[in-house]
Amino acid sequence: MSFVADPRVDAYIETLPPWQQAVCRQVRDLVHEADPEVTETVKRRVRPYFVLDGNICALLGTKHAVDIFLYDGAMVPDPEGIITGGHDNKTARMIAVHEGETLNAPALLAMFRQIVADNRAGGWRKLQREGSQP
Repeated sequence: MSFVADPRVDAYIETLPPWQQAVCRQVRDLVHEADPEVTETVKRRVRPYFVLDGNICALLGTKHAVDIFLYDGAMVPDPEGIITGGHDNKTARMIAVHEGETLNAPALLAMFRQIVADNRAGGWRKLQREGSQP
C-alpha cells in the first residue's frame, strides 16, 4: 500500500520497542487501508494522529502497551469486543495492545472505515445531534 508517511510519525515509532513498532506499523497500514485519503500528522508535540475530515485515531506507546485512541464519540459498533477502555468516554475510546497479543485487524479496519464514513458525513458530534447513532 502506498501512502505519504509523515517523518515525525516514523520518528515516534522508531523510539518504541520492536514489538510496539510492529503494532504501530500494523495500525498505520490499517488506517490507510480504510481510506487512501487519510493523512498523518503529529499533535500534542509527539503523538501520531491519523485524520480525514476529523480525527480517526491516535497512537501512544506506554510502558506495557500500545494504546490506540479511536475518535468516534462511542458511536461505532464493537461487535468483536476489541475496545478495552473509555467505554463511557464521550469523545474517544481505546484499544490497548500488550506484548504478545494479536491485534484483531479485520475488526479494527471495519471500525476505521466507519469512523471515516462518519467523519465524511459531518463527524460524530453532528451525527449524534441529528440522532444518527446506531
